[in-house]
Amino acid sequence: MTEHDRLLIIDFGSQVTQLIARRLRELNVYCEIHPYQKVDDALLAEMAPKAIIFSGGPDSVTRDGSPRPPQAAYDLGVPILGICYGQQVMMQDLGGRVEAGEHATAEFGRAYVTPTGVKSDFLDGWFAGKAREQVWMSHGDHVSEIAPGFEVLGTSPGAPFAITADRDRRFYAVQFHPEVHHTPNGARLYENFIRLAGFRGDWTMGAYRDEAIAKIRAQVGDKKVICGLSGGVDSSVAAVLIHEAIGDQLTCVFIDHGLLRQNEAEEVVAMFRDNYNIPLIHADEAALFLGELDGVSDPEIKRKTIGRLFIDVFQKYAGQIEGVEFLAQGTLYPDVIESVSFSGGPSVTIKSHHNVGGLPEKMGLKLVEPLRELFKDEVRALGRELGLPGHFIGRHPFPGPGLAIRCPGEITREKLEATGAPMISPAPCAR
Repeated sequence: MTEHDRLLIIDFGSQVTQLIARRLRELNVYCEIHPYQKVDDALLAEMAPKAIIFSGGPDSVTRDGSPRPPQAAYDLGVPILGICYGQQVMMQDLGGRVEAGEHATAEFGRAYVTPTGVKSDFLDGWFAGKAREQVWMSHGDHVSEIAPGFEVLGTSPGAPFAITADRDRRFYAVQFHPEVHHTPNGARLYENFIRLAGFRGDWTMGAYRDEAIAKIRAQVGDKKVICGLSGGVDSSVAAVLIHEAIGDQLTCVFIDHGLLRQNEAEEVVAMFRDNYNIPLIHADEAALFLGELDGVSDPEIKRKTIGRLFIDVFQKYAGQIEGVEFLAQGTLYPDVIESVSFSGGPSVTIKSHHNVGGLPEKMGLKLVEPLRELFKDEVRALGRELGLPGHFIGRHPFPGPGLAIRCPGEITREKLEATGAPMISPAPCAR
């Protein structure tokens, strides 16, 4: 199995850390996000990253106890890129100085960086002959003195050390956010950084497909797997991938709760039975769901009712299959990242999620999650690699509770017919 070059993103709590990972994945670089509290010598040794990125964050490095990377990260001898808070923590740790925010040095929003004339491969093609480059700033504190060994490559009105580099150690740092859309040429800096780090660009969906199939076969062996097929992109791609790995050892259960898009049940069942010959149970339980929802108008009660019934119905049909030991789920990488609280504190519940959560414990099943390393756009790319129809891959996301949350107040047949949007969008979503 291929051992990919790995890049570690140490997360200091920025709201846009996932965008860093997305930009790198688009450049065919395998990367993982880990909160700074979880990064220790053991993780660094296990992951053996070829490069490290320090993300931005809301804290101040001038505060006692502020988030820091482990010293071992600096000692690995691999290239490091610090972004915003990541630049400031790098300067502070390595002998520079950061001062608390002042109005004159704070920058929030669009800014322009001008080159100092110091040559660096990190800026190869970035300014491209221009007198300045637009970036997106979001900082109150500022670097007032760079660490020994660093040179200044670019400046802005509020950040005299907007771009710095230590060429000998291959440490680079920027005060702005190259991952966001408002830094139009930011991707070029990531390209330069991974080139300087020697990445091969070996993270492709073709390679991932082969590796995932091998992992599924090794995990499952000759045992049986059951998959809750919603008809959405994630569960559909997971089902096709697992079926390619283990064939008829997989059975899918498609629960029709009567709250689906127009013709959705028919199209999902036809696609999986006719195109893939995947063993499929079509559980038509619309009467049960609509009966339980009769008279219910509160959206949260609707979600919880649907979630409870979904688990009950899934268990009923799963019990009809002998020898099942694994449950397949379409867990994605953002689900994995967001399950780890950055601050360690509780988060506010905006709404409950409809999922098969709790089923592995209730049924004594082990999980198969072949998509847990992928972002949504990568799942779509894998779907194309597996040959799923384009209209299916490009469909708009649809919540598990379906039309129940599109119906204001009580659910009626008339409301369902009025809100039953077609399953296939006129124009598929872009990647």
